[in-house]
Amino acid sequence: MPAGEKNYDPNFTQHVIDTCGPTTSPRMKEIFGAAMKALHNFAREIDLTPEEWLVGVQFFNETGKIWAEPEGKRNEMHRLSDITGLESLVTEIANYVQTDDPNYSPTSAAILGPFWSPNAPWRQLGDSIIQDPHSGTVTYMHGIIRDLKTQQPIPNATFDMWQASSNGKYDFQDFPNQSDNNLRGKYKTDAKGEYRLYCLRPTAYSLPQDGPSWQLLQALDRHPMRPAHIHLMVTHDEYKPVVTQIYPKDDPWLSTDTVFAVKDDLVVDFVPIKDIPASMSEHKGPGGAATRELHLDIVLAPKGMAAHSGPKL
Repeated sequence: MPAGEKNYDPNFTQHVIDTCGPTTSPRMKEIFGAAMKALHNFAREIDLTPEEWLVGVQFFNETGKIWAEPEGKRNEMHRLSDITGLESLVTEIANYVQTDDPNYSPTSAAILGPFWSPNAPWRQLGDSIIQDPHSGTVTYMHGIIRDLKTQQPIPNATFDMWQASSNGKYDFQDFPNQSDNNLRGKYKTDAKGEYRLYCLRPTAYSLPQDGPSWQLLQALDRHPMRPAHIHLMVTHDEYKPVVTQIYPKDDPWLSTDTVFAVKDDLVVDFVPIKDIPASMSEHKGPGGAATRELHLDIVLAPKGMAAHSGPKL
């Protein structure tokens, strides 16, 4: 045994794995086995003490207590998965697509986050998602959704988007300042694969500064900021969906996003607006006329090109 190496039981971890019963599914045994090897090796590597182990137990107990609160709206374990990069990693694995042309790839995926709503209203092309007063910058946003293989426009695709208001809060966090479905909307692309709408140039905001996730960020000397972003969910029956976020290129938090969701192709430019096309009516909602424009095209991969589909447990 090399000097300094500790003679821990070399068979212990495999014994734990081998206690799985005969009806354990192959995938479950694969997951459990890999997790136990990583977890046990972690404990051995740092010589985890009983006191440190108990602190960890208490930490996860507190995480569960937040989810069990009466309103049940804050999924703290989801938040921990985000700030440790796990959700971003799982998103990358699940959305990997092999392409022949390295210069033309599907739009990158990013984490869904906890604020998507299935109840966002359908809106007409050209309509605004802005319902309530704000101090943000009204933006004309438009683009074409295209097929990865043919590069042709995709008509009748669903473009679902949501964002925080200029105070960094989403609608259901912010009563009475925001009405239900403020800054949310679903659109169908036209025959040319185009969507067009009014929204806000997004605002950066902080994750909650309390609870276990905040304790971990403090222990790691990390900030809780998310760069300004707009959430997108783009779907069509014949294509692999894209769930993603887009970010202004001048945001100061891009390189240190606390949930590690920024990718190069998701960084965009909100430029001064020049002309409102004839297909758009002038914005009439709160905040006045649009002063910025965002042109954003989206590329979807046909469903047959999906390279990964995790087996069931």
